[in-house]
Amino acid sequence: MDKLRMVGGSPLKGEVKIAGAKNAALPILCACLLTDEPIVLRNLPDLQDVRTMLKLLQEIGVEVIFPDQDDRNHVVLNAAVIKSSEATYEMVKTMRASILVLGPLLARMHSAKVSLPGGCAIGARPVDQHIKGLKAMGASIKIKGGYIQAETKPPTERLKGASILTDMITVTGTENLLMAATLASGTTTLENAAREPEVGDLAELLVKMGAKISGIGTDRLVIEGVEKLHGAEHSVIPDRIEAGTFLCAVAAVGGEVLIQDCRPDTLDAVMVKLKEAGLQMEVGSDWIKATMQTRPMAVSFRTSEYPAFPTDMQAQLMAVNAVASGSSTITETIFENRFMHVQELNRLGADIAIEGNTAIAQGVEKLSGATVMATDLRASASLVIAGLAAQGETQVDRIYHLDRGYDRMEQKLTRLGARIERIK
Repeated sequence: MDKLRMVGGSPLKGEVKIAGAKNAALPILCACLLTDEPIVLRNLPDLQDVRTMLKLLQEIGVEVIFPDQDDRNHVVLNAAVIKSSEATYEMVKTMRASILVLGPLLARMHSAKVSLPGGCAIGARPVDQHIKGLKAMGASIKIKGGYIQAETKPPTERLKGASILTDMITVTGTENLLMAATLASGTTTLENAAREPEVGDLAELLVKMGAKISGIGTDRLVIEGVEKLHGAEHSVIPDRIEAGTFLCAVAAVGGEVLIQDCRPDTLDAVMVKLKEAGLQMEVGSDWIKATMQTRPMAVSFRTSEYPAFPTDMQAQLMAVNAVASGSSTITETIFENRFMHVQELNRLGADIAIEGNTAIAQGVEKLSGATVMATDLRASASLVIAGLAAQGETQVDRIYHLDRGYDRMEQKLTRLGARIERIK
């Protein structure tokens, strides 16, 4: 099992390019199931989760073609023939996003059998809102043997448009119902829809495929169903979480880094907090120049749905607060188990206590290198940041979590002057 070994204390300097967004790529890959014509995708991130999703799609029957075998960022997907409408437990258990094949398979093939999902152990992420919405659209759904078994009634008919109000904001729920609604008969309204840029990116691809969607970027999506969708070409939006992670690394470690191929307009909440911490930023349409020459100031924040501060950036900013001047409170409102990195940060010398869904961090001047263990995707990124800010050597175990969401992070950090290497 791979590890990362790093020696802290080196400021970061140079340029880094941001990959395509994992959380946009995964639903976009599933959208290919809605048409029998090719979908051409560019700026696809080369991540373990993406490879897992491509393998799942191949099991279903999708032809996956890389026109240039050396370029994993450009892929052509052809779902002309669907061999199976089942997503097995063996595939789904490692990645919760596999649930995103449910909506498109049901819409196009009129039936789907999808294992209840797994993924990071950061808290309960129930799929009841997916089921509630699909039932409102006329699907018959039962849970049996750990699988969601869904079909239209009668089995040859399309889903029907419906007015759906989810009990909570759910990103994957919005995406599943959005894809299903594109091929439904009639008009579907999704109220309380997730507003994340990744949802908008999926909607933009669906429009290119011939879907009729209004309200993109708002919490009310209106979809007028069509009988058939066609092929399209699309470029995945840049990963705002990867960009935010590098911003936090500069804030914690110091230095001057130009972050290229990013979308600053999707990072407002993160940049506001990092500015409070003392990070200096110059911003262009697709770049951010980040400079940090002093110790960061502690900043308190609360996670919430977009456009508020993202839960996927909580651990990384906590690593900044660990070495900041002053104390801070971090309140997590999305996932109940998303403080598992606190114990590992404290092994590096951080002073962080947990009270319910709030962490209280008292910044320390220096962290000390140690061996720590990644517990989930974003926790692993926070440990890398903390290790780069610590004195001495740090090893991060179980970095397969990191590889799920970051495209060769250690190589990018090495080019910025960090002393970091992967140990096989």
